[in-house]
Amino acid sequence: MTPVFAITNARVVLPDRIELGWTVLCRDGRILNAGPAAGVPLPGDALMEDARGALLAPGFVDLHIHGCGEHLVDDGPAALEALSSLLPRYGVTTFLPAVLPRMAGADASFVAELASARPQGARVAGLLLEGPFLCITGALPQEALGAPDLRRVRQLKEAAAPLPAVFAVSPEFPGLRDLLPEMTGGGIPAFITHTRAGVEDTQTAIELGARHATHFYDVFYAPPETDPGVRPAGAVEAILADERVSVDFILDGEHVHPVAVEMALRCKGPGRVCLITDANRGAGLPPGKYDFGGRTVEFAHPGAPARFTADHPELAGGLAGSGLTMDRAIRNAVRLLGVDATQAIRMASTNPAAVLGLQTETGRIEPGLRADLVLLDDDLTPLKTWVAGKLVYDKDRDLDSM
Repeated sequence: MTPVFAITNARVVLPDRIELGWTVLCRDGRILNAGPAAGVPLPGDALMEDARGALLAPGFVDLHIHGCGEHLVDDGPAALEALSSLLPRYGVTTFLPAVLPRMAGADASFVAELASARPQGARVAGLLLEGPFLCITGALPQEALGAPDLRRVRQLKEAAAPLPAVFAVSPEFPGLRDLLPEMTGGGIPAFITHTRAGVEDTQTAIELGARHATHFYDVFYAPPETDPGVRPAGAVEAILADERVSVDFILDGEHVHPVAVEMALRCKGPGRVCLITDANRGAGLPPGKYDFGGRTVEFAHPGAPARFTADHPELAGGLAGSGLTMDRAIRNAVRLLGVDATQAIRMASTNPAAVLGLQTETGRIEPGLRADLVLLDDDLTPLKTWVAGKLVYDKDRDLDSM
C-alpha cells in the first residue's frame, strides 16, 4: 500500500477561516484526513512534511490564461506542457488555457493538437475557446467574430475531447440561442464576455447555460443609449442581478477599478467571485516586449497589463491581457480590496473550482478531495506546491529558469 504523506504544523486555509496547528494526511493523490493534530493520528511509516506554521491552502485554479513565462498556449502542445510545469511556481494546480480564435481553425485541428498534450504539472481542466462566437474583438484578432454554426460547435467539442470545450460567447451573437444547448451540454457553463448586449439577450443566454462572466467589466460595453440622459442597462446589470452567474476579474489595478470589484462582491457574495490572470507570454518575466499571436505587447513593470506597442498603430496602448501570476493576483486582492487572505485565496481556489463543476475534486482541503495544495509564506508567496499529492514545485530547490 502507498505510504501516507503527512503535512504537519500547518495553518490550514478553509473557505471561511484559517485553522492553526492542523495536520493533513494524503495518500494516492487524495486527502485522507485533515484536522487538529491531536485528532489526526500519524501512521508510523508516514512521509513527513513539517509546514513550520506556514499557510497551507488549496491549489489555485486559473479560469483564463493565455500564457506565462516564455510560453503561449497558441504555440502548441509543447507550450501547454511547459505551462503546466511552470504554473505550480505560482501556486496553480488547475488551469483553463485560452485558445485564440484563429488557432481553432476551420477543422478544429489545432484544438485536437492541444488536447493531445501530456501535462506533468498543473492539471488542464479544459480548453477555453475565446472565439469565434463573439461580437466584439477587444484585443483578439478578427477571427473572433464568427458566424453561427452548430456544426463548428460540435467539431470543436469533439476535437477537445477528452477535455471539455468551454465556449466564450457574446450574448448578442446571432443564433446563439440555438448554439448554447450544445455548448453547455456537458454541464460546464459558457462564459459571457466581449459584449454590448442588452438585458434581454443576456438573460436569455443565462437561461440557456451561460452562467459565468470572464474578465468581467473588460470589453463589457453598455448598449446604445436610446433616451438622452438615461443610462441603458445591459449585460453588466443583468449579470450582477442574477445570483446564478459567477464572475471573474483581472485584478492588476488597471483592468478594472477596485470599487467595481467591490460592487460585484456585494452583489454576488463571497462564493461567486473569482480571480483570473488572463496572463500573456511574458508574465512572471522582467518588463519588456513579447510576442502575442504575431503582435507585439509590452509590460511596463512586473504584474502590469500587457499593452500593444506602437508597432500596431490601430491598437497602440490598448490592453492585451496581463502580466499577472495567480499569487500576485491574490496579494493584489488583499491590497486593493481590503479582503483577508482567506477570502482572497477562496477567490483563487474554491470559487473557480465550482465554476468548472470540480467542487467534489479540488478547491478545498477536506477528505476525499484531490491533494492539490500550496504552502505559502506570510506574504502569500508559494513555497511548495503539490498536484494530486505529488510535489511539483519547491522554492528552495527550484533552480530552473523560466
